[in-house]
Amino acid sequence: MSLPRIFSFLTQSRSISSTTAGITKIHRGVYARMYNPTVVVLPDGSSFNIRYHEPREIIRLPLDLSTLSEEERKMRLDRRKPKKKIRVYDELEDSFSSQKYLKMLKKK
Repeated sequence: MSLPRIFSFLTQSRSISSTTAGITKIHRGVYARMYNPTVVVLPDGSSFNIRYHEPREIIRLPLDLSTLSEEERKMRLDRRKPKKKIRVYDELEDSFSSQKYLKMLKKK
C-alpha cells in the first residue's frame, strides 16, 4: 500500500495543451543564433514579427503584378525605373570688362 505513495513523483505529468505551448518562450539554453525580431510585411500591407537568421529589420514580400490592373502595373513599373536627373543651365549675362581694371595692374 505504501508503494504508490513512495513513487508518486514518477507518475506526475504536466498538462500541456496547444494554448500553453503558444505563449511560452524557447526553452533551450543553447540554440542557433536568431537575431532581433524582424518585421515581415505582406503585399496587402499587413505585418507580423518573426525571428530571422540574418540581421534584418524589415522584409517586404513581393507583390504579384499579374493581379494588378494595367494602370497600376504600369505605375509600379515606372517607379522601379531610375529617375532621370534634370540639369538646369542658367545663362548669366556678364557685363564684366577686363579693360576697366587694367590700370590697377600697371606697375609703378
